Amino acid sequence: MVFQTAYGKMRILLKGEIEDMIKAILFDFGGVIAEEGFREGLKALARQQGLDESQIFQAGMDAVYESGWVKGRGSEHNFWQIMAQKTGLRGDPEVMREAILERFRIRPAMLALVDNLRRRGYLVGLLSDQTEWLDELDRRHGIYSHFDKLYISYRLGKGKRSSSLFQELTHDLDLLPEQILFIDDSPDNIQRAREFGWQGIVFTDEDTLSDQLRKLGVEVDTSMAP
Repeated sequence: MVFQTAYGKMRILLKGEIEDMIKAILFDFGGVIAEEGFREGLKALARQQGLDESQIFQAGMDAVYESGWVKGRGSEHNFWQIMAQKTGLRGDPEVMREAILERFRIRPAMLALVDNLRRRGYLVGLLSDQTEWLDELDRRHGIYSHFDKLYISYRLGKGKRSSSLFQELTHDLDLLPEQILFIDDSPDNIQRAREFGWQGIVFTDEDTLSDQLRKLGVEVDTSMAP
């Protein structure tokens, strides 16, 4: 099998290399490890205020970037200001924050899968566009201890919309791009990762993910029990 790396070089992989190719598996948080609380929380707030919930999630995603908050250069206050200006969403920031945080419901089977892969020798990491809200969720649910690497946008100063992120993480992991598997519920994020040479899975549900992992040669327990 021939791969083109992100550095433009063609590389021939031998059969043994292909079978043992994936070394690191990185997971998105919202929508993969947990239910997508940001989307569901914003939609719930929109319904309460009679706003268009079909547009609120994308507006929120744009606002965390426009404010700089998701990249560690803005604030929650800036975020809510932009949301008020662009969508009309208003209210007590603490109440609105909790409406979102409580909807990031952790999927126990996914953390069990992460633990299982870690025991099997894979490096497992969290790669997520998140603010310091994720630290609060970790205090509540003990998320970080399941992972070897934490790549959180507000700490890194950039998110998955930046194609250079994938190059930097490849260097940090000290692996070839094709040895890294990324699991995200956003097709756009997976496409950017694949363009750099990473392998990618668009997450839909836990059972489908197990099948997709096996097709890539990653063996997991059927039950995904810890």
